Amino acid sequence: MTRALSVLRVQAVTSAIVVGAACYGAAASQSDTRPPVTVPVVPVNRVALSNDLVLTAEFTPYQEVDVMAKVAGYIKIIRVDIGDHVRAGELLATLEVPEMQNDLAKAGAAVNAAQADVAAARDGLNRASASFDLAQLSYTRLAEVSNREPGLVPQQDVDVAHAHDLEAEAQLASAKSALTAAEERAKEAVADQQRVQTMADYTAIRAPFSGVITKRYANTGSMIQAGTASQTQAMPVVRLAQNNLLRLTFPVPVSAVGQVHIGDSLDIDLVTLGRTIRGHITRLTESIQTSTRTMDTEVDVPNPDGRLVPGMYAEAHLRVAASSDALGVPLDAIEGLGTTTPRAYVVGRDHVIRVVAVQTGVQTSAQVEIRSGVQEGDTLVVGRHAGLVDGERVDPRTARYESDAATHR
Repeated sequence: MTRALSVLRVQAVTSAIVVGAACYGAAASQSDTRPPVTVPVVPVNRVALSNDLVLTAEFTPYQEVDVMAKVAGYIKIIRVDIGDHVRAGELLATLEVPEMQNDLAKAGAAVNAAQADVAAARDGLNRASASFDLAQLSYTRLAEVSNREPGLVPQQDVDVAHAHDLEAEAQLASAKSALTAAEERAKEAVADQQRVQTMADYTAIRAPFSGVITKRYANTGSMIQAGTASQTQAMPVVRLAQNNLLRLTFPVPVSAVGQVHIGDSLDIDLVTLGRTIRGHITRLTESIQTSTRTMDTEVDVPNPDGRLVPGMYAEAHLRVAASSDALGVPLDAIEGLGTTTPRAYVVGRDHVIRVVAVQTGVQTSAQVEIRSGVQEGDTLVVGRHAGLVDGERVDPRTARYESDAATHR
C-alpha cells in the first residue's frame, strides 16, 4: 500500500514538471514572436551650434553731471535751456557778484604797493652798495699808506675807516635782505590777485564737456550757493549729459560671467527703432552683485545722429559659447541632460539598443553638442526612453525636425 502511494506521488510530480515545461515553452515561443517596439530615431550629424544669451539692456549717457557754481552769486544771464546742445567750454550762465570787483581792485592795489616797495628796496640796495664801495676804498687806501710809511697816518684814522667799512657792509647785507623781502611780498600780492581773478572767472559758468542740457534748475535772478563740497546742498545751475556716445549696460548672470570678456562682440537689437547694430564689450565691473547674482557689463555705443536716447531699452544678444563643427543632436535624444550622468540610446545596424554614457558641450534651445560617447553617423533614440533597456531589439523610424534642414551640413 505504501509502495503504491509512493508511485502515485512520483507520477504526480512528473506530470507537474511536464505541464510547467509546456507552459514555459509556450511563453517563450510567444515572446520570440512579439514584434519589436517602434522608436523614433535621428542620426548624429555635424552642425554649427551657438549659445546666445539674450539680456535686457539700458542706454545711459557716457557721462552726466550737475553743473555747479564755484562762487555764490545771482544769475545775471543764463544762456541755455533743456535740449540745447553745447560744446566744451561754452558759456552757460554768468553770475553777478558785486563784491568781487572790490576784491579785484584791492588785490590790484596791493600788487602796485608791493611793486613800489620792491623799487624802493632796490634803490636802497644801490645806495648801500655805493656806500660800501666808498668805505671799503677809503679803508684800503689808508691801510696801504699806514703799512708803507708807518706813522704817517694816525692809527685812529685807520681804525675809523675800518669801522665805516664794516658798517657799510652790514648796511649792504640789510639792503639785500630788504629787497628779498619786498620781492616775496610782491609775489604774494600777485598770487592773491591771481586768486581773486580766478574766483572772478568762476562767475562765468562754462560747459565741462560737449553734450546736451537735460535739466535747468535756475533762472535769471536766482541765488546760487557755492558748490564747494561733494555733499553740498547747493542748487546746481543745469544738468549736462554727453549723448553722442552712450553706455549700454546689462547684467550678465553669474553662470555666464566666466565666458564674457572685454572685446567680445554682440548684437544689439534696438526694439524701438526696429534695427540691429554690432557692438563690443568695453568694460566689466568684475564684481558680482550679491542681491541679483549678476555682473554689470557695458558697451560703448556711438550716437552721432542722436537717435538713441538715454533710458531706452535694448536686447543684447551675447554669444557665450559656439562650435562651428560639432556633433549635434536634438535635446530629447539625451537622457539625464543637465545631470552628471547623461546617456544616449544608440540603435545599431542590427536594430539593437546600446545605452552609452556621453559628454555634452554647447547647448542651444533645440540641440546639444556631444563631445564623446557617439560618432558621426550613429543613430539615437529620441523622445521618451522609458521601458527601453540595453540589448533590446527595436524597430527604428527616422524622426524629422524643423531645424534639420537648416543645421545639417
